Amino acid sequence: MNWFWHIRGRDGGMNGLEFTTALTAGGLTRVLIHAAPAQASIEVRADDDTLIAKGDVERDGDYSPMTLITIDGPNIRRDEVWPTDEHLGMAVLLAGGEVGVLTTWRDGDDRSWWQWSVEFSNHKGRPADWAPENGALRR
Repeated sequence: MNWFWHIRGRDGGMNGLEFTTALTAGGLTRVLIHAAPAQASIEVRADDDTLIAKGDVERDGDYSPMTLITIDGPNIRRDEVWPTDEHLGMAVLLAGGEVGVLTTWRDGDDRSWWQWSVEFSNHKGRPADWAPENGALRR
């Protein structure tokens, strides 16, 4: 079963602004978000509209280009991270609905710069829990 990640920035417009509605395979309890809104409402639902988790999460601390979202039961936890090898292979949600897999990451010692790459793959018809052959998606 696939999961839909609905992320809305709460700090724009009267009712917030849509950031992304991204589709992933089910069972991903940790994902990265690139350039996440400082204040976000996140709701994760299954294909059949079952609520998996939801929560309002705010940036706590300094800005990071990547935000780690963890599902903990019905709750959502947020951590600002500078990816390490531990994060390679994780799904990265992007504004507008795209989802890629983090394949490389490096940054400067002073974190004034970063370089990264993601891999994209897709399938017609959105079959449940599809992943590319030899895919390295870290669940």
